[in-house]
Amino acid sequence: MPSESKQPNSSKQSKHNNPDSPPEAPPKATGSEPDSILQRWDITESELTDLVDENPSLRGMLLGYVAEHKFREMVEVHPEISSSRKYDDHDRSRKSDRIIVYKGEEFSVEVKSLQTKMVKKDGAVWRASAQVDASDRRIIKFPDNSELNTTLLLRGQFDILAVNCFAFRNKWDFVFALNRDLPKSTYRKYTPEQQAQLIASLVRVSWPTGPPFVADPFSLLEQLFQERVKKKRHL
Repeated sequence: MPSESKQPNSSKQSKHNNPDSPPEAPPKATGSEPDSILQRWDITESELTDLVDENPSLRGMLLGYVAEHKFREMVEVHPEISSSRKYDDHDRSRKSDRIIVYKGEEFSVEVKSLQTKMVKKDGAVWRASAQVDASDRRIIKFPDNSELNTTLLLRGQFDILAVNCFAFRNKWDFVFALNRDLPKSTYRKYTPEQQAQLIASLVRVSWPTGPPFVADPFSLLEQLFQERVKKKRHL
């Protein structure tokens, strides 16, 4: 995409003082001077901070993407992680934020964030809830032949849920749980089959963490890996 950065103030003043001078080309990014979003949009760090603070939807969206980046940094340093990738956000056929390859096996991870307004501290324990659902509604068909138009996620739709707990301590802490251990939906208008297949939209999270969450994602990956190995042996 073409750069939208503008000339620094000193360049503008120079052109005003010498109206006959040729226009200067916009500064190009070098290896030591990356083309930052602040330069591209011609705004200051303070202005961008104000925009994020004043617009909760923007803050939530950016926090989610930064959380995915921080999660990637965390897992990719592990010696048993050979690769990781992200599907296109618009690919509705897949519901996970990142695929990681652990000991040669692929596992899917869904990354979510805490609901900031729900954060509270109970003594030494932080508590809140994470909203665990999709960004868009879609029709789901169930084994009992019923259908439901919902944003809720399905049990088995991904392997591990990672919850970014930045809202607790302003630190990039994460907690992790297996998809199968997450609470089911208890919405009364759903059939028993629908409730059994759907993950609750709000999942309680604490720090320090407790079941079904753990702080170490690699213990869950190893557990899933051993289960796959055992299953393959019995095929």
